[in-house]
Amino acid sequence: MSTTVGLISLGCAKNLIDSEVMIGYLAQAGMMLTPDPELADVLIVNTCSFIDMAKKESIDAIFGAVDARKEDPDRERQKIIVAGCLSQRFATELPGIMPEVDAFIGLDQITKVAPIIENLLGKGNPAEVSKTEGPAATDDPRDFVTLKPQYVPDYSTPRMRLTPDHYAYVKIAEGCNHTCTFCIIPKIRGQHRSRTQESVFREVEALVKSGVKEINLISQDTTYFGMDQWEDQRPKPNSPVDSSKGNSLCTLLRQINTIEGDFWVRLLYTHPAHWSDELIQTIAECDKVAKYVDIPLQHISDRMLTAMKRVTSGDYIRDLLRRMRAGIPGLGIRTTFIVGFPGETEEDFQELLEFIREFRFERAGVFQYSKEEGTRAYKLPGHIHHATRKSRWSRAMAELQKIAGEVNQAQVGKQVRVLVEQPGVGRTEWDAPEIDGSVMVDEKLPVGEFADITIGDWRGYDLVAAR
Repeated sequence: MSTTVGLISLGCAKNLIDSEVMIGYLAQAGMMLTPDPELADVLIVNTCSFIDMAKKESIDAIFGAVDARKEDPDRERQKIIVAGCLSQRFATELPGIMPEVDAFIGLDQITKVAPIIENLLGKGNPAEVSKTEGPAATDDPRDFVTLKPQYVPDYSTPRMRLTPDHYAYVKIAEGCNHTCTFCIIPKIRGQHRSRTQESVFREVEALVKSGVKEINLISQDTTYFGMDQWEDQRPKPNSPVDSSKGNSLCTLLRQINTIEGDFWVRLLYTHPAHWSDELIQTIAECDKVAKYVDIPLQHISDRMLTAMKRVTSGDYIRDLLRRMRAGIPGLGIRTTFIVGFPGETEEDFQELLEFIREFRFERAGVFQYSKEEGTRAYKLPGHIHHATRKSRWSRAMAELQKIAGEVNQAQVGKQVRVLVEQPGVGRTEWDAPEIDGSVMVDEKLPVGEFADITIGDWRGYDLVAAR
């Protein structure tokens, strides 16, 4: 009888791809997948631990699964596996804190989830777990976490997509070389590791041929794609990118743009330090690349950028944004900011508000600083009181909401192209899935197809098509 596996996937799109890879390997091994946790022989919780809120959600999901198993006699023999960033980040602590969990697997072990499950159920060969990349960290059967991840997916990696048929995420690299003081990701996911350009191209080509209309390119630092493979690796931050040295995001986008078909390519998670005039020109000239850029800026005050180790300056960011706006007609910019970072003064915050008012981002969000153990910022002096952080968040959000309304009002009367997401709901090229707003459209428009509509009104962050 086949083993039945359930999956709870939490966190970002990068984590979602890890979930898709895991269930791809499970399906390849002949295991059955179920959306009902109570029917599963094994339940996998793929976790996130980027900030406190994500950690809490992950821990709640784990203990929710443990409690459900205790309360249901039919689930007494169910095995619970914790995977993902929480498992990777707290590899040494979790087995002692959560003895009810049957296995913790790290980011390198997602390709070996099937033999790990068979081992837990007493059906497999324990040697199978460690004979390929990412050997078990210890002999404890509940601990399969490799402390320094090296894995990166490839075109040939089994994968079962969990997104709707019309859009997909493609992870072009793993890990990050930046040392931002607020961020724990490099310690969790390791150093930047790009896929080959050919591997990414073949995956995108196959997705488009299968009917996918939107490709979302993702990684921890999309703009660094390919640079780690150059002979004189790691160009200096803020220096021009020369694609003649090897493959880069520019060469990848230009190759993808040659694929036949009607589709969008969207860039997510670009770091400002590695932008270049060549990338701006590439986006402008490639008709299949959405005129949308996700570029988390985090702050504009030089003091804060230095304290955050963002390897950029306020003047550099302002100049880059002006060049992007001038070089890419119709560009929509999405960004995020952090308020309440240690040492942030009211003057720093006011400079951020003025910057928001000046550049009027089409899409933007604000986060309150989250004090994360293991980051450099954790030990910085000058941590801000939570009431001050919340107040600054509210004031920044008020500015962004006002601008969002004005940006949406300016869209009224314009004809735009939308990708129909579900009956009566579409997205423009300025709207990434599950992040940005939507467009209310005619419910008769076919789902998963493009449609040209005229904007007639707006409500909050969403637009409304004219009838």
